[in-house]
Amino acid sequence: MMGLILVSAAGSGAQTSSTGGGAPVLQERPAPSEPAYASDPKFQKALAQAKEGRQTTEDRLENWKHANKIAHNECEECLRQITELQLRTGAFKDAAASAQQWESVATTDKDKLRAKLNRGSALMRFNGGQPKTAEVTQAEAVFHDVLAKAPNSRDAVFEEGRALAILGRNDEAKAMFEHYVDMTPASDKLHTRAEHFSDDPHLATMQMAPPFRLVTAQGEELNLDDMNGRVVLLDFWATWCGPCKETLPEVARLAKRYQDDPMVVIISVSQDADPSAWQSFVAKNNMTWPQYRDKGNALGSAYGVTAIPHFFTIDTNGVLKTEQVGSNANVSGVVDDLVKKAHKAAAQAAKASDKGASN
Repeated sequence: MMGLILVSAAGSGAQTSSTGGGAPVLQERPAPSEPAYASDPKFQKALAQAKEGRQTTEDRLENWKHANKIAHNECEECLRQITELQLRTGAFKDAAASAQQWESVATTDKDKLRAKLNRGSALMRFNGGQPKTAEVTQAEAVFHDVLAKAPNSRDAVFEEGRALAILGRNDEAKAMFEHYVDMTPASDKLHTRAEHFSDDPHLATMQMAPPFRLVTAQGEELNLDDMNGRVVLLDFWATWCGPCKETLPEVARLAKRYQDDPMVVIISVSQDADPSAWQSFVAKNNMTWPQYRDKGNALGSAYGVTAIPHFFTIDTNGVLKTEQVGSNANVSGVVDDLVKKAHKAAAQAAKASDKGASN
């Protein structure tokens, strides 16, 4: 039987105006009056339950839905939380619908734009990150509308570039990614990726792995978008996870097999809350490959991790190739195959380069 462990999850108003024919800006406006349902004891109880600290993502989502139902589907905070949790758990069609409902009840232009942006992001992630043309067209219209009101929205600029690339409007996509590069510092998590996409907009049409920048327990800084040409394995685990301990020997064997191969990076991402327990376990089990404790579960959330052990393999272009959950995952087979292809491609590129130099 497959082993896995489920893991737990843990504004002011504005209005749009324009000055001197320039770009629209957001200005503060008085907060709206409290809705009638807010004083309902049943709603207050449901809201408190939804906000309780330790509960699974699924339970939290259901609790927010319950609170929203009591509020006659008009609770803005509920709909925001529901949308974000559905995005996190991969329920993208539900997230798109929830975001549209959130937009309809949002009381500020800022929150309406936020809801709209979430809806567009959900549409772009339909069908496993390969949305149909109609869905991308809808998303592009959403991002275009957001940028008309908030032209400096980084998320909207980047997502608009992706939508334009998928629709084959490469020159416009290239301009969007160049704009993103110009408006963000080099430390921005999507800056390097935007540079790659501006050079080759076709890359933006592929299912890229969520970007990350982290510093390992060994002090090494790793940025996914600086790993071009390398195969990456992400291993999400925890010391308290029994099935994770079952998969540890396989991960250790892979790490030893490829320890001297510059084309392979294996990163074990711990979801431990206790740093001492994590450090002790890593040392005791001689886990010498890159180790990272995902404090706050930011990386796990980006990858939609709700159960462990959870493995992701990423190819040399940064494309997410496989996702496997549980102790019966075929991690070695997938990694070995990707590494073999990477070395073959590198050899062919070197041969072509040599041939070109000799002509």
